[in-house]
Amino acid sequence: MARTYVLGLGNVLMGDDGFGPSVVRAFLQRYVVGPDVEVIDLGTPGLDLTPWLTDAHHVVFVDTVKADLPAGTMKIYDKADLTRHAPFARIGPHDPGVKECVLTLEFAGRAPAHITIVGVVPSSCQMSLDLSPALAAAVSPAADAVARVLAEHGDDVRPRTSDAVGDVDAPWWQPVTPAGSLATSQL
Repeated sequence: MARTYVLGLGNVLMGDDGFGPSVVRAFLQRYVVGPDVEVIDLGTPGLDLTPWLTDAHHVVFVDTVKADLPAGTMKIYDKADLTRHAPFARIGPHDPGVKECVLTLEFAGRAPAHITIVGVVPSSCQMSLDLSPALAAAVSPAADAVARVLAEHGDDVRPRTSDAVGDVDAPWWQPVTPAGSLATSQL
């Protein structure tokens, strides 16, 4: 069965690099998705993205992106944008190997039919538990962009009712459950 995945990429200990996980958390607090959509904070997966992409219908990545634009600028890319240029050299073992994984799966005939990247230009990816002000301000618009992209691809996504929203001030290490509350038993 084809599935849709929303994958937050990034390291929450490295300032703006934690943008993807922050957006995934905000998205889960604001929206409900159907059973064919899975929303996951993958952290820094490296090349082990393959299981999440193989034979998927649509994959939405949320991450920081490199661009000569001001910090906090949101860019939406599609599969053609991703595969248009040769892969960059990976700097470390935790660099997302998104392009390499997609190209490998394309060669095998098992790549996702659709890929969307909701990216924001970072300000600083230095050791910190906090996003810069520019990226903190971009979290809500990015969560809304994820919802729009899902809806455009026919996925079931709808706003949560106001009484079902989890504690938005809870620490990042407490995951949001599908019901919108925070669970400590999953730690």
